[in-house]
Amino acid sequence: MLSRFEQFSSVISGISRSIQKLERDEMVKYGGKGAFANYLVVLSRYPEGLTASKLCELCDKDKAAVSRIVCEMESKGLIKREGGNRYRSMIKLTEEGNRAAFFVRSKAKSAVEAVGSDLTDEQRKIFYETLELIALKLQTLKCDGIPEENDKVERDL
Repeated sequence: MLSRFEQFSSVISGISRSIQKLERDEMVKYGGKGAFANYLVVLSRYPEGLTASKLCELCDKDKAAVSRIVCEMESKGLIKREGGNRYRSMIKLTEEGNRAAFFVRSKAKSAVEAVGSDLTDEQRKIFYETLELIALKLQTLKCDGIPEENDKVERDL
């Protein structure tokens, strides 16, 4: 029998790989990478633009990853930078970027509806509350380290 850790990490990894594959498959239609999807969705929520550091925070990516993707998205005409130097400038979606973001959001909505179609509203509510609690606890462990009390962590997961 799998331990809770093995089962949890295996399922989460599988979900992540599936999402990444769907993003890659859909973003190829825009000549882009799957990684563009998350950035497009985040930027679409901020029409006034975001700095690279705020984009790092909202996408939970490091500066190097954001810098690479922003350069690629800019070369594809999906974003533009306005004002300031390279790191302080506001990153905004172009008209083409807005079309791509709309496409991604539409596809994401369809995917979420298809994946959750067998869940009741109550199951969905409990699932997201539970997932959020786990994410918060993992964030705490990431920042503070794993406590010496290994039994407590096993019970929490």
